[in-house]
Amino acid sequence: MIYLDNAATTPVRREALEAMWPHLTSGFGNPSSHHQVGEAAAAALLDARRSIARSLGCRPGEVVFTSGGTEGGNLAIKGIALGNPRGRHVVTTPIEHEAVLDSCDYLRRLHGFEITLLPVDAAGRVDPADLARTLRPDTTLVSVHYANNEVGTVQPLKELAAVAHAQGVPFHTDAVQAGGWLDLNVTGLGVDALSLSGHKLGAPPGIGAVFLRGRLAIEPLLHGGGQERGKRSGTENVAGAVALAVALRLAVADRAEAAARTSTLRDEFISTVLRDTPSARLTGHPTERLPGTASFVFPGTSGEAVLLELEQRGIVCSSGSACAAGSSEPSHVLTAMGFAGDVALTAVRFTLGAGTSAAEAEEAAASVRGSISAVASLGA
Repeated sequence: MIYLDNAATTPVRREALEAMWPHLTSGFGNPSSHHQVGEAAAAALLDARRSIARSLGCRPGEVVFTSGGTEGGNLAIKGIALGNPRGRHVVTTPIEHEAVLDSCDYLRRLHGFEITLLPVDAAGRVDPADLARTLRPDTTLVSVHYANNEVGTVQPLKELAAVAHAQGVPFHTDAVQAGGWLDLNVTGLGVDALSLSGHKLGAPPGIGAVFLRGRLAIEPLLHGGGQERGKRSGTENVAGAVALAVALRLAVADRAEAAARTSTLRDEFISTVLRDTPSARLTGHPTERLPGTASFVFPGTSGEAVLLELEQRGIVCSSGSACAAGSSEPSHVLTAMGFAGDVALTAVRFTLGAGTSAAEAEEAAASVRGSISAVASLGA
C-alpha cells in the first residue's frame, strides 16, 4: 500500500508515542490534583506548553490545549467574536474548512452576526485588497486559513493579517494543514489566533492547540473547572499534549529539509500526471501550495470510481476533505474557485508525507494513468 492521504491524517511519530506512553501508564495523574501524582502530571503539561510556545514563538500562557483543529477553530472564532465588543461582523472565505464555516454560521444564526465571504481567484487565493474593502468599523474578526485542505493553496497570510490589523481587527488562521510544512511563528505571521491539530503532524488524534494572543478577551465554549486559564474547561489530555509538543518540535526542526524534498517529489508527480493523463487538470495555485499536495480534476470521469480503481492498485488517496467523505455534493472549495459542479465531482487529492519515497511517488503517478484509462473504458 502507498499512503497518499496525509492531509487527512499522518502516522504517529515514534518519538511522540514514546514520549506520551509514561503518561498513559505510571504518570496517569490529573494535573489539577494537589498531590504528588497530580503535580507530576501538571509539570509534564507545563513542559509541553512551554515547548509548543517555543515552536510558535509565543508565551506559554497563550497556548490552550484542545481536542483538535475543529475545537481550536471553534474556540478562536466564537470565543473572539463573542468576547470582543467591537461589533457583529465577521469576515472569512468560502473555501475554509467546515469547522470555520459552521462556526461562522452559528454566530449568524444564534447571535445575529453578519458574515462576509471574501472572493477567491481560480487558484483559491484571497486578494488583500478585497479584504481591505470589506472591513468595517463593526468588523470583529477575520478568519482565513493558512493553507487549504483540499487543493493546498497557501494564502498571503502576512499581508492579510497586516490589512486586518491596520483597522484594529483581530485575525485568526486555521493552520491545521500548515503544521509541519510552513513557518508557524505567530509574531512573524502577525496573527492573533492560530489553531493546530496533532494528528496532521505526527501526534495522535484527539489533541490540538490554539494560540490566543494574551490581550484578547475570549468567551469560552466549555464551562466547568476553569482549566486552561478559564478558556477551556475539562481535565487536560496530558499524554496527548506531551505527544503534540514532541511532534511539533520535530516538525519545526525538520521543516526546511522535509518541505524541500517533498516539494520536489510533488512537482515530479504533478508533471507526470499532467503529461501522461491529458484530461487531468491541476487544482490550486501552481506554486504557492503545500509541499505535499497535488490535487486534480479529471473531467468526464467519476472521482469515486477513480479512487476505487487506485485503491485496487494499492494507492490510498481521497477526493478532498476527509470530513466530507461520502457526500454526494461537489466540493465547496472547487465550486468557489469556479469549477462546475460536475467537474468538481471528479476531484482526486494526493497528499505526500515526509516519509513518501521517490519510488512510491513514481508508482502512484503511473497508477493514475492506468486508473483513468480503466475508468474511461468502463464508461465507454
